[in-house]
Amino acid sequence: MNLLFFDYREAEHEYFKKNPNNDFNIKFTKSPLNDETEISEYDSKETCIISIFMTSKITSTVLDKFKNLRAIATRSTGYDHIDIAECARRNIRVLNVEQYGKTSVTEYTLGIMIALVRNIIPAVRDLQRQNIDIKKYTGRDINKLTLGVIGTGAIGSSVCQGAKVLGMKILANDKQKNLEIANIVEYVDFETILKESDIISLHIPYTQEAYHLISEYELSIMKNGSYIINTARGELIDTIALYNAIQTGKIKGCALDVLECENIVLNNTNENILHKLNKSNKNCIENAFIIEKLSELDNVIITPHIAYNTTDAINTILETTICNIRDYLKGDNNNRIV
Repeated sequence: MNLLFFDYREAEHEYFKKNPNNDFNIKFTKSPLNDETEISEYDSKETCIISIFMTSKITSTVLDKFKNLRAIATRSTGYDHIDIAECARRNIRVLNVEQYGKTSVTEYTLGIMIALVRNIIPAVRDLQRQNIDIKKYTGRDINKLTLGVIGTGAIGSSVCQGAKVLGMKILANDKQKNLEIANIVEYVDFETILKESDIISLHIPYTQEAYHLISEYELSIMKNGSYIINTARGELIDTIALYNAIQTGKIKGCALDVLECENIVLNNTNENILHKLNKSNKNCIENAFIIEKLSELDNVIITPHIAYNTTDAINTILETTICNIRDYLKGDNNNRIV
């Protein structure tokens, strides 16, 4: 069984070194899979399964490259980078990895929240520049603040539990209450959580209905001087509206591990800048410039989608991905989207 493994990262190498797999003929490539990826005639005909990460983009054009594709195993929980409807039409199964980042993303969220509120990043930068200004670094005691958690699935509920240990008051919002944390949070409606929280942390999957969940109006009703943290999906926040709210002081700061148009903004290849702009829509081009401006601000922390990125989480992702493929071939439906 031929398996093409895209988005192959150095951090994944150790897993396959320690866990040689004889069930599949795996071909690794560091590049993501997208419309511009060239597939050899052999791989086009012989590949039955592909594995990808969020940096790949699966469209009908990509699917046309493969003649006998049976399944796509994404090494992520989210799958908005895959045209699910087109896969269903072609009877191609899509498999994902549930809950792999519960611990790693929780720890990252709490860590970046403390760094943001205590102004740790600007303090480090100024010390490196030998330009210390103590009055700039005055922060807040975390246990005096109210955390608003939007989305209380595996990660969101874990963040609530961690925040409780820190002594925070916790408000939560979700379509369905999580009974496991009902005794430590107060569930409120969407507007209430925005109005009453000192810090908002997003932990919901991205859907078309959730596009720009936090935009100009939502930012306007948030507490003056509040913070926002996003480790979920970049498209949940209107980046331009957020920048404007930070510039006016309405929002005191933000920490973003995910960004709008991430495949363009975080493109770390030597690709010609004009080529990148030509294949980007107007919104993505605007966002790229705004994100560059945001990254220059002392009250903004931007990281390149690394909240999940621990050795332990990566090993869990890979182990689950291989198990998903094996189960699929045996006729099981574990972690199957379509």
